[in-house]
Amino acid sequence: MAQSPKHTHDHKHDHSHGHGHGHGHGHSHHHHAGNNIKVAFFLNLSFTIIELIGGFWINSVAILSDAMHDLGDSLSLGLAWYFEKVSKRKRDAKFTFGYKRFSLLGAVVNSVILLVGSIFILTEAIPRIWDPEPVNAAGMVGFALLGIIVNGAAVLRLKGGESLNEKVVRLHLLEDVLGWVAVLVGGIILYFFDWPVIDPLLSLGITIFVLYNVVRNLRQSIKILLQGTPSHINTDEVKATLEALPNVASVHDLHIWTMDGTYNIMSMHAVMPQAIDPEQTGLLKQDIRKAMAEMNISHVTIELEQPGEICSFEGCEPDV
Repeated sequence: MAQSPKHTHDHKHDHSHGHGHGHGHGHSHHHHAGNNIKVAFFLNLSFTIIELIGGFWINSVAILSDAMHDLGDSLSLGLAWYFEKVSKRKRDAKFTFGYKRFSLLGAVVNSVILLVGSIFILTEAIPRIWDPEPVNAAGMVGFALLGIIVNGAAVLRLKGGESLNEKVVRLHLLEDVLGWVAVLVGGIILYFFDWPVIDPLLSLGITIFVLYNVVRNLRQSIKILLQGTPSHINTDEVKATLEALPNVASVHDLHIWTMDGTYNIMSMHAVMPQAIDPEQTGLLKQDIRKAMAEMNISHVTIELEQPGEICSFEGCEPDV
């Protein structure tokens, strides 16, 4: 839902320079992935508009909740389709780190829209628990069946997709199918029994599920934007690995961050135990980059210091 799917090109890293930006997939695969996502996007967006109108007409907050869920997926699909194109762009003078982080911006915008929408749905649903309103049960069942068919078709369209975008989006659409199954069950119960409280209760369940995912994804996105250390990388382990290498006495001013949650970057100062010749210096840098690549750090900037050399960087912190 909230999480904007990451772009999916493989990185063929040139570890001798520490910043390879190759694309593993051919143009035909990119085109195929983009087309699949485009079809799913238009399918989902059209249905979301129908849902919003239908939700008000049938007077069902459960359908409106699912409309918010679908709106989130439509935004994710649109962003995935857009970033499938953006991910092909090379670094330039304007964005020297490349365009990967634009997907995070999309994820944050998407999350804010879903948060506002979900709060609106809750203000509608909660009062209805105590004061239920009549709901058009037949219309609710009809919409639920339509929802299962439309989202199911989008899932099938993305079935077998290799790209991360397609996989993430497919999971979102499967969640939607399950949401519509819940609405279908609620509609059938309402059709046979006069329990209008089922509609706001369903709405509450779906909206809490949406909010849980939105908050989780928003926290991840904000941590990346604030240059936090990736959660799967342990700084102490990285430091220990580096200091275990021959010709590295100690490491300081170590910084690790991630561009988009998948492409990790590091800068560091390494103090050598004794002066070494240029050829050994080159080999040491290769060893450092190879060790870091094994720890899923793709881009490493290294500053080597001779023994006794005073760190020239003003903000140098030997204890970090």
